Amino acid sequence: MNDAMASNTTVLVTGGSGFLASHCIIALLNAGYQVRATIRSLSKTTTVKKALRTGGSTDNDLSRLTFVEADLDHDKGWNTAVAGCTYVLHVASPIPSAEPKDANDLIIPAREGTLRVLRAAATAGTVQRVVLTSSFNAISYGHADQPEPFTEESWSNPNAKLGAYPRSKLVAERAAWDFVRSNEGKGLELTCINPTAILGPVLSKEHIQSSVHIVQSYLSGEMPASLNLYMGVVDVRDVAALQVIAMTHPAAKGERFIAVSPGGGWMLDIPLTIKKRFPAEITKKVSTKVLPVWLTKVLGLFNSQIATFVSELGKRKITSSDKAARILGWKPVRAREEVIVDTTQSLIDLGLVKH
Repeated sequence: MNDAMASNTTVLVTGGSGFLASHCIIALLNAGYQVRATIRSLSKTTTVKKALRTGGSTDNDLSRLTFVEADLDHDKGWNTAVAGCTYVLHVASPIPSAEPKDANDLIIPAREGTLRVLRAAATAGTVQRVVLTSSFNAISYGHADQPEPFTEESWSNPNAKLGAYPRSKLVAERAAWDFVRSNEGKGLELTCINPTAILGPVLSKEHIQSSVHIVQSYLSGEMPASLNLYMGVVDVRDVAALQVIAMTHPAAKGERFIAVSPGGGWMLDIPLTIKKRFPAEITKKVSTKVLPVWLTKVLGLFNSQIATFVSELGKRKITSSDKAARILGWKPVRAREEVIVDTTQSLIDLGLVKH
């Protein structure tokens, strides 16, 4: 889309105060779009703008950004949010600080929130396509260890013992596809992005609620050992770029796209990379120990958050972004090690690392 067309096109970004959403807003503003962002409370406007400025947005950029108050748990605000928009990037999704006692406390809001956005988009009369941020968790969980790569044709096993978060992403994405195939969603285009763990530059302390919390936990010493988990990562800036491309590319209609930096690896790569690339005064609390599988399973009996990962221990989850490269011409710019380094450096720069 050329600059003139972009300047007359309004894009809604849900969860505008979030980690990925902030980078999506920056990418859209850089591309010349008018952007409308939903936030739970308009009192967050100043905080969000400060984060965007940290990410490089200028006052001129921010003059094309507006906010609307809307919450995934309530209908109020969503019709106003989508009014006049051509595209919707539905990025917002509940992220638990701990495993909920009742999984439905996370699953139902994720599903109903997604449907709330889709219904508003379908009835707006102007929205052409919704790009839903799903997750690799909706693709790779609950399967036996397998040598074959996971692809966009793969789905997590709903009959397996899934944690609340991966199940919420699975259920929400399934519900989204069902909706656009129904009479209610007829005519609305859907594209899903399925990123692995999203890391990269943090723009605000509020962004710590994302996967970035893992890196901060190593730096603060709150992560005494790594789990034996295979963990793909991808840079938040690369995911934002993919969202913008998928939003308008004709061939993205009705497709899923995995987003992952090349060179998969284990969770242990994170502390090893931090130790390798940063001075001792930064890394003194970083542990490179690995929790034995048997001990992880025992701890999982008493800790619901650890229990979430027990079924996935030791499984290599090979995947790639080949489909996005082939169809959309998108490839992640940043390699795995660079993603971890940039995440760490941003936490240091924002004063979010306790020495």
